[in-house]
Amino acid sequence: MPLDPFFAERLRTHRRYLLRQAWTSLTGKVAGVASGWRGVPRPPAADGVPGTAPAGSTEPAPGPAEKQPARALTPRERHRRAALRWDRQELRTAGLAGPPIDTVEHRVPVPGHPTVRVRVYRPTTAPAADPAPAFLVFAGGAFRIGGIDYPTADAACRRRAEASGAVLIAIDYALAPEHRYPTQIEQAHAVWEWVHAEADALGIDPQRLGISGSSAGGCIAAALTLLNRDRSRHPIALQILEVPVTDLTGRHIDLRATYALGIPAFIAVRELVSVARTYLGDRSRARESYASPMRAASHRDLPPAVILTAEYDPLRADGAAYAAKLRRAGVEASATRYLGVTHDTPLYVGALPAARRWEAEVVAAMRRI
Repeated sequence: MPLDPFFAERLRTHRRYLLRQAWTSLTGKVAGVASGWRGVPRPPAADGVPGTAPAGSTEPAPGPAEKQPARALTPRERHRRAALRWDRQELRTAGLAGPPIDTVEHRVPVPGHPTVRVRVYRPTTAPAADPAPAFLVFAGGAFRIGGIDYPTADAACRRRAEASGAVLIAIDYALAPEHRYPTQIEQAHAVWEWVHAEADALGIDPQRLGISGSSAGGCIAAALTLLNRDRSRHPIALQILEVPVTDLTGRHIDLRATYALGIPAFIAVRELVSVARTYLGDRSRARESYASPMRAASHRDLPPAVILTAEYDPLRADGAAYAAKLRRAGVEASATRYLGVTHDTPLYVGALPAARRWEAEVVAAMRRI
């Protein structure tokens, strides 16, 4: 099906962004080689960000009488600020704000890893006396941007909680490369255990708990179902995976989707490899089942799955292949591909009919438990 006209201008912007990133990477490598030939050392880098002080630096701090100059932002900090501005603009121009429902934040300790912040959304439609169903929610962002404070993520949780009557528990998992795998899935598991321990205080029914994730968050959500099966064995009523990445080796990447958008294959591959390297550090870890749920030795005893993919998304085969894996293991799984739309379709419920239908399908699934 042809690309929906809504995405035409966004596609031109995205192509320019990818080309600019590829050019920046190429010129940076050329400059590095030239510096080496001249015998000029490159500035130190921290977490793969050129030109920043190395982690653990012992550079003395200015004295109390010294005026400290404003610190220059690192490239990654600038990227995250730009992503937050873009997200705010997309909500304003093509998204839909969420209703003013009650929210409460908690901080959950994670042994051996950073404490994780969670936000609990309790809809006005939740039963007043009886425990409510609930979903853990993991937003996307390529493992390196995003979070529960992003306007579109917060609005989606508000809308979906109110429409479904389920309590949504959004996890602000740590971002890479500052915190790499398996930090994120250990945080997810710690919150999962915390939710069961605090179910009464949270007003939720531990027998009616689901897990939901989008894109990178879908990878974490799917990994959590494996961790639960292997460690905890709490009941999971349903998993909802939206445009998930399920195999970070890249084996299931479908470049026909990017070719149809006029994005050269080498640029798409470069971006996807960058995502995996940022999250994993060592890309060989992509073969581990908790990094790439598709590659688990067994998918038996996992919860039923609702998987949504987009036609113009190189991750479309990840979702479809994962549904097939689950079915072969005897797990109830459905996979729906939305035609004419792209990876970030769920953001645009204020302007795109397909996005509204997408969200309605997610809400309907949440109501099932």
